[in-house]
Amino acid sequence: MDSPTTEHVKRQLVLALRLFAVNGFDEGAGGHITARDPERPDHFWINPFGRSFAHVAVADLLLVDHAGEVVEGQGKVNPAGYAIHSAIHAARPDVHAAAHSHSVYGRAFATLGRLLDPITQDACVFFEDHALHQEFGGVVLEGKQVAASLGDAKAVIMRNHGLLTVGGTVEEAAWWFLAMDRCCQVQLIAEAAGKPHLIDPETARLTRGQIGTPGTARLNFRPLREHILTLFPDIS
Repeated sequence: MDSPTTEHVKRQLVLALRLFAVNGFDEGAGGHITARDPERPDHFWINPFGRSFAHVAVADLLLVDHAGEVVEGQGKVNPAGYAIHSAIHAARPDVHAAAHSHSVYGRAFATLGRLLDPITQDACVFFEDHALHQEFGGVVLEGKQVAASLGDAKAVIMRNHGLLTVGGTVEEAAWWFLAMDRCCQVQLIAEAAGKPHLIDPETARLTRGQIGTPGTARLNFRPLREHILTLFPDIS
């Protein structure tokens, strides 16, 4: 995969934000998606604090340095967003994008204080590749703890808070978030109806290796991007 340009990364970030808006992942001023700048790896782009995901344009994005200062763009950065994302980007050089939002099913599942079970093919994507952040002390202002809980996984469930996903591209992080929120929804529904049958660990690992790859995430994002561009032709 060729190295992306800054403009490409910014455009994909806006696409992801619009996707989150369409799926109802934006609520008030909460939620943030970040993308590491290809030319300045210790800087990342983020959506401005207090702006609707549905209306953020490429020109609205903020470039933030390692100290939390806005070096490009006009606006403020969500303090919790900076705390979490800066720590993750610092701890994981392989992570080029991270997504966190207060989605309904992600929040509901996070109250259970447990990991997702491998009850469907889609849930196997996260088998042994997501973590649980057990601590909740109010608004997150110490992101190093979240980054430590995430470890080398693609996602973390923040207890009593919600979901956070990461990827080597914006497309990957956004798709993993969408997929994980749906997995939370399915497990909540299944457990409300009865006791789900678990896929055995060996098969779950095999399935993760087949459809839990970065390439699969980017492939799954492709039709979503087409849909978003149809709904929002103003993205530029």
